[in-house]
Amino acid sequence: TGAHKPLYTSGCSRFIGAGHGFSKTWVESALPFQTQIDIMPLLSFFRTWNTGIAFSFLAGLSDYVLVGLTLAIIGFVMWLWARSSPAQFWARLGFAFVTGGAFGNLVDRLRHGHVVDFILFHTRDWSFAVFNLADSFITIGAILIVLDEFIGARRTNKINGEAPNG
Repeated sequence: TGAHKPLYTSGCSRFIGAGHGFSKTWVESALPFQTQIDIMPLLSFFRTWNTGIAFSFLAGLSDYVLVGLTLAIIGFVMWLWARSSPAQFWARLGFAFVTGGAFGNLVDRLRHGHVVDFILFHTRDWSFAVFNLADSFITIGAILIVLDEFIGARRTNKINGEAPNG
C-alpha cells in the first residue's frame, strides 16, 4: 500500500542518521587519528577529519556556508521526495538514504566543525578518498534514485509500446 511507504522510508532515514551517529561515537573513541588499521587486504580504517563535503570538495568554505548548503540540499531532496509517486519505491528509499546520510554528516559538522571519515579502500599503490557510513548511504541513495528513473522510463515505454532507449 502506497500510504505506508513514506512512513517506512522516513523511519529508514532516521535509522541511517542514528546508525551514523553510533558509528562515529565508536570511531572517535576506538580509532587512533590518522593511523591506518588494516581490516582486509583492500579495506582499512583510517580516522580523519573532512572539513569539506563529498570527498573534501569545498573544503575552503566556512562552516556556515557548508551548513547552509547542506540544509539547502536536504530541503531540495525532501521536496523531490514529497513530490514522488508512491509507485516510486526505489526513489523514495533513495531519498531516505540521501537525507539520512546528509543529516548524519550535518550533525557531525555542527558538533565538531568537521565530518569524521574512517573507511578507506586501497591497494598498495592507490587509495580512494576516506569516507564514512553517511557518505555510503548518500551514494547508495543517489544510485537508487537514478535506478528508479530508469525503471520508470522502461515501464512507461512498455506501456506506450515503445522500444527502450540505448
